[in-house]
Amino acid sequence: MEKTFLWAGSVHNVRMHEFLNFCMQCIQDWGYWGVTLLMAMESSILPVPSEVVVPPAAIAASQEGSSMCFWGVVLAGTVGSYLGSCCMYVVSLLVGRPIIYRWGKYFFLPRHKVETAEQFMRDYATAGIFFARFLPVVRHLISIPAGLSRVNFLTFSLATITGSAIWCWVLAWFGDKVGSENPGIMESPENLIAAVKGESHLVILGVLLLAVLYGIMKFMTRKKKETPSI
Repeated sequence: MEKTFLWAGSVHNVRMHEFLNFCMQCIQDWGYWGVTLLMAMESSILPVPSEVVVPPAAIAASQEGSSMCFWGVVLAGTVGSYLGSCCMYVVSLLVGRPIIYRWGKYFFLPRHKVETAEQFMRDYATAGIFFARFLPVVRHLISIPAGLSRVNFLTFSLATITGSAIWCWVLAWFGDKVGSENPGIMESPENLIAAVKGESHLVILGVLLLAVLYGIMKFMTRKKKETPSI
């Protein structure tokens, strides 16, 4: 039994290494187009973590002779995130909740994850779309409840673009920082992702704190409105 688990773990590590190498190869071969495509996938139902896209692109952009630049990477990542989010928004708007609940599990969208994103949307309303861009799992799914709830498309777009731009800038900054402190880290995708995730934990905690404070403020405001005046 122990050998079986060790074998399964080694297979998983090999596949993850191959996947990370694929993402980095796309960035090296296609430049901004590769970043845009991968980030569009990241904002859809495809499990492509933004941590394996933007930081390597930022490191590649910092190298001498690169055709990319820091702000170009941020822009390409933002455009890709917006395009992927728009696709999920439109699909959810057209197909509706019953179809997503029934068939979503075949496309990496189990019902409990969709319901989690819906609850997040209900708790934080439009601000939830913005906050979601910084949070794992919710980031990939928030466009679905936004489409199901028929959130105004302009509002959805502004919140998505703003949140995506800030997150891409954060990842690019971390990537540039990690790359300058660890020369040659691009040769080990796993170490790169581990380093970026370690650096970004404080950002995620900060966003969660802001989201909770926003939720408390919204709750207190609603209670105040509901309290009858004497």
